[in-house]
Amino acid sequence: MRVFEELCPAPPRWTVPWPEIREAFDWVRRLAGVPQDAIHHAEGDVEVHTRMACEALAALPGWRSRPARERTRLFAAVLLHDVAKPYCSQTDEEGRITARGHSRRGDLMVRRVLWELSAPVEWREHVAALVRHHQVPFWALERPDLQQIAFRVSLLARNDDLVLLATADVLGRICGDTEEVLENIALYGEYCAEQRCLDGPRWFPSDHARFWYFRTPGRDPGYAAYDDTRLTVTVLSGLPGVGKDHWIAGHRPALPVVSLDRLRAELGVKPGGDQRPVVMAAYRLAREHLRAGRSFVWNATNVSRQLREQCIGLVADYQGRVELVALEVPPQVLRERNRAREAPVPDAVIDRLVGRWETPDPTEAHNVSWLSTM
Repeated sequence: MRVFEELCPAPPRWTVPWPEIREAFDWVRRLAGVPQDAIHHAEGDVEVHTRMACEALAALPGWRSRPARERTRLFAAVLLHDVAKPYCSQTDEEGRITARGHSRRGDLMVRRVLWELSAPVEWREHVAALVRHHQVPFWALERPDLQQIAFRVSLLARNDDLVLLATADVLGRICGDTEEVLENIALYGEYCAEQRCLDGPRWFPSDHARFWYFRTPGRDPGYAAYDDTRLTVTVLSGLPGVGKDHWIAGHRPALPVVSLDRLRAELGVKPGGDQRPVVMAAYRLAREHLRAGRSFVWNATNVSRQLREQCIGLVADYQGRVELVALEVPPQVLRERNRAREAPVPDAVIDRLVGRWETPDPTEAHNVSWLSTM
């Protein structure tokens, strides 16, 4: 990512070029003037905190010792970690300023920002995962689902990156509990090392074992689950215009397809209309294939994890193997392809889908592929 490479602090001075950063990114300028909780952020607004966090990162020996590519990626994560606060900031009944949900919304915003900057998908998803989980080390040891979270981060990014991000976040603020929080972050790093997921992905006995570990709270991650799958369902995920039909024709031509676009046309439902009859018809058809033990393709946008889980959960109930294929193209190509369709999806619908877009990850299926259809 050239723009981040050019702005990332570098030896020998390790200076954060904040005026150039503000000039380059409108989302940085929008952080100015956004208030924060004075107890944990006495340093000032979100922009001040973000600048201080970037400067704290640039001073960390653990960050300086990394290869240049890793330094740039982590710098981008710190720069983006509070990008959603302007949209989540509110005052509670006691007059305190909160920003609940800014980590999850930040994940969604980071994906769009980096997609529009043409970031490689692996690089983008690494940064997005760090932003989504950047608060986890602060109170991680109190969470009953800590193991699953740590394993998920290891599969999408790296937990030692998360430790550095969280450390820079804390050092980039003025608050009274800095030492306590830094100790919690260090404990999180130790926990990840004990769980063998600090600087690389957590190992599982098989794809099937990993799939069922993330679907079963309290499951032993080392349990080699017996693979009793009877069929394979290819679940597509992608915005309108990425070329899902074309991909199916070239890669799964012999399989039956549950297509929401086709059902929408048959039922006379517009893309912006009530989709419930379309979804119900799709599930009826899917169940027919599943009961018969037939492999098939599920062709829908499936841009959110929640929507994909509805498909995946049904397939899992019928002892199906789930293959998730995430298709994407650059924004301009997407718009051009959509306009060229017989029935283009309204721009407002695409914008709404982009705002909910969560790229599939390895915790959701037996196999996950990220593919460009350029």
